[in-house]
Amino acid sequence: MQAGQQQDWEKWEERFAQFLDEETGHDPAHDRGHVIRVVANAKEIAARESADLAVVVPAAWLHDCVIIPKNSEQRQMASTLAARRAAGFLQECGYPAVKIPAIEHAIAAHSFSANIQAETLEAKVVQDADRLDAIGAIGIARCFVVGGALDTPLYDLHEPFPRAREADDKEYAIDHFYVKLLKLADQMGTHSGRQEAARRTTFMRQFLAQLGEEIDFADES
Repeated sequence: MQAGQQQDWEKWEERFAQFLDEETGHDPAHDRGHVIRVVANAKEIAARESADLAVVVPAAWLHDCVIIPKNSEQRQMASTLAARRAAGFLQECGYPAVKIPAIEHAIAAHSFSANIQAETLEAKVVQDADRLDAIGAIGIARCFVVGGALDTPLYDLHEPFPRAREADDKEYAIDHFYVKLLKLADQMGTHSGRQEAARRTTFMRQFLAQLGEEIDFADES
């Protein structure tokens, strides 16, 4: 990337960050740190997969520009609403129009709960980048931040790891590993995403094993 192009990108990214500051409220699991990590993940995966940064970078920055609480019945609409809001913002600020539909799709498809198929390489990159931030050490931390915010108990005292009972992350924070987190590695859309997801998933399983030792209840998943 030439010096002039680098300066242009820095200016655009400053605008994306400013827009987020104006649009989004406080959500400890979807704060600026989350966005910065997703952008970094997306840039790295895009470089390895030869994806279009002009689509990936704005989509990564703006993927959570509309936030709906995890416990809301409208949660599954968050990424679609964010995609529409991001597209409007990009049009208003003169971003290349030819890129906006692909950006909009990448944002809409990033969400696990929305269950929208990622149809392009760029959408798969953004989806993988966001899901990587849900697993590994940072994913564990974010899981418990959300659990605390929703006043969800850590685990079922009678059956900490779901075996006979069905996993329910609305009832117990640990169950989120079984409802979602441990499944993400198999759902990655890029080779680079799958490699990193496998590494992070191994760490999560090690965490669960250690937790089981400390509470004297083995995880047999």
